[in-house]
Amino acid sequence: MAPSNATSAPEQSPQPVPISLIVGLGNPGPKYVGTRHNIGFEVIDQLSKRWAISLKEERRFQGEYGAGLPLGRHKVYLLKPLTFMNRSGQSIRAVLDWLKLTSATVLIVYDDMDLPVGKLRLRLSGSAGGHNGMKSAIAHLKTQEFSRLRIGIGAGRREDERDQAVVSHVLGNFSKAERQTMDEVVNVAVQALEKSLIDGVEKAMSLYNGIEIVS
Repeated sequence: MAPSNATSAPEQSPQPVPISLIVGLGNPGPKYVGTRHNIGFEVIDQLSKRWAISLKEERRFQGEYGAGLPLGRHKVYLLKPLTFMNRSGQSIRAVLDWLKLTSATVLIVYDDMDLPVGKLRLRLSGSAGGHNGMKSAIAHLKTQEFSRLRIGIGAGRREDERDQAVVSHVLGNFSKAERQTMDEVVNVAVQALEKSLIDGVEKAMSLYNGIEIVS
């Protein structure tokens, strides 16, 4: 019998699960608009405008919610939990259950005191890092294995978000100079999220995690 020249096909690595739900963390109400803790809301608002996805309050989700086909790709859902920060996971869980999505399809955008203003970090998984909104998300999703975009708000490391200095910082407004930088940070965050949808979070990480944004 003649020897076979057939070769086995190389193994292909599994394709990443596409992001379907982008969540921005923050606190509801006019008194919190523009505060450091609400930068996640700002990113969702910018995505809503850019992608022409209208957000409406949905009581069953305890949040503002909308859906569309950005970039001509698969359907993407946007969510701003209105539960207040410490109960954000309730809203996220409600959306996932209703849409029958897994935690692997989630990307959460939130503020991070461990990063300086002008920096952002995409990650595929990780701990809450002391952030109460992320603690709630992890508790309700029962996993840390979901993507997140951390946006720097400065002030250095802290042990407990209940510390009064921490509370004053995260619930305070950006300075005029910081505000100019953060406006550009929000724009770059949108670009990073679009790249994540097109080419995956890992590719976006390689492009955006090392940059420093200055106004």
